[in-house]
Amino acid sequence: MVSLRFPFLFSQPSRHPSTSPNVSSSRSFSVVACSVAAAAAGAGVAAGVIVSQNSTHPFIRNAFNFFFPNCPSNCSSPIWGSLSLVDDSTPAVESKAGVSFPSILSNSRRLLGIGLRRKSVFGLKTIDVYAFGVYADDGDIKKMMGEKYGKLSPSELKENERFSEDIMEFDIPMTVRLQILYSRLSIGSVRSAFEESVGSRLQKFGGAGNKELLQRFTSQFKDEYKIPRGSVIDLSRERGYVLRTTIDGVEVGSIESKLLCRSILDLYIGEDPFDKQAKEDIQLHLASLLQK
Repeated sequence: MVSLRFPFLFSQPSRHPSTSPNVSSSRSFSVVACSVAAAAAGAGVAAGVIVSQNSTHPFIRNAFNFFFPNCPSNCSSPIWGSLSLVDDSTPAVESKAGVSFPSILSNSRRLLGIGLRRKSVFGLKTIDVYAFGVYADDGDIKKMMGEKYGKLSPSELKENERFSEDIMEFDIPMTVRLQILYSRLSIGSVRSAFEESVGSRLQKFGGAGNKELLQRFTSQFKDEYKIPRGSVIDLSRERGYVLRTTIDGVEVGSIESKLLCRSILDLYIGEDPFDKQAKEDIQLHLASLLQK
């Protein structure tokens, strides 16, 4: 039997859940909904356009102009359009494996990005090991990071080295959800992979002497647990820097350690993440949350 030892690496998800904008005004306003449909190769795409009197969002304005090029620039009032294909209740799907992730976990943790972990076996073939989704409490994101980062553009946040550092440092509830794809994956392989990947991060951030902490974490993945295709492992940072681990909804352990929480998150959003595209997607989604 081949024991798979894997850190985490992924490809870009095709779509993230988006939140339809709330439109409010101190005076009455009109709403006009139009749908634009196109058929190609037997498939249809529809989008709704909402028109209001009180917003001048440049991106949405450009989208509206694209679909309605004949509308004069001096329309009776500022107009914005929203092309919303999904909402908070719509699961996001990892495009290559077709695995869906809920848009919201624990009522307030919003999906920030998804990816696909692939592993090369002896250089002969590549297997899909698991898909993952990263979640964070959007209320705490705004509360703890809004003042410092709320005015920065997504491109500025991408270049800001402290941004990801603060996400890992601040006591913000977050969850990394793993959905197993490889049917022959054993719990022992998962344990070995964490020994290598998390162990290297513990040493990076805490130096030598954290073997006991690593053993406490990896010992949660006992041989008695079975993880067939479709199994779900949640690694959640709860308030107070408590890492809570669940397998298929059953808690298998919790450890209070800021160092351990950071080491787990660093695998996905740190300086050298396993999936760089997923990290960029997460940063962009965080930026959109901060600017709302």
